[in-house]
This record gives sequence, C-alpha cells and structure tokens, in this order.
Amino acid sequence: MTEVSEATLRGSRCDRCDNVAYPAARSCQRCGAEAMQAIDLGRQGTVWGFTVQRFAPKSPPYVPPTGGFRPFAMGYVELPDGIRVAGILEAESFDDLIGSEATLVATEPVPHFEVAGR
Repeated sequence: MTEVSEATLRGSRCDRCDNVAYPAARSCQRCGAEAMQAIDLGRQGTVWGFTVQRFAPKSPPYVPPTGGFRPFAMGYVELPDGIRVAGILEAESFDDLIGSEATLVATEPVPHFEVAGR
C-alpha cells in the first residue's frame, strides 16, 4: 500500500501557545487564538495505543478490499509534534504494537502507518 510519493499530514500550530492540531484548525483548541500557521506534521512516530478490527465494518461506508475482509489494526501514533493521530496500522502481526515505530505511508481515505518490524 506504500505510495510512491511521500505522504504528508497537514496540521496547524498556534502562534500564541504553540499547540499543534490535526487536522489543521482555524483557531486554537487550547487558548482560542485565531493566529494559526499551517504545518506539515512529522511522518514517523510511535504507536501509542491500538485495537484490532476482527469483523467487517458496516457497508457503506466500508468498502471491502478485492480479496475480502482481513482483520486490521486501528490505533493512535504519537508524532514528534506532540500530537496523536488516529489511523490504520499496517503490520504483519498484531502482537504488542504499543511502542513500535510507525511511518506514515498514505493519507487517503484515512492515515495509514506502516509499523516497523511487525
């Protein structure tokens, strides 16, 4: 599933308190300031928490892949920017992913992270 070009998540940083938001926000969730700067978030982070989806979600909106449903991990990756982003975790094994390094590989339709060594 790795895309040819580098996937990038666009977020925002508050000019007043440095709070980072994803997706990009028009005003700060922490202090309410409206002075926000668009930023590219880091592509690598650490798996903070996850769960495994072991049955197919309701369709629509879920569209099963060509080969049929396979269980997948959904979790939070903590980025160096200090923010946790929810996304699909691509891993061979779902054994103890917490603390594993993850790299953003796609952004559509939701963020996808490849988990190192898993």
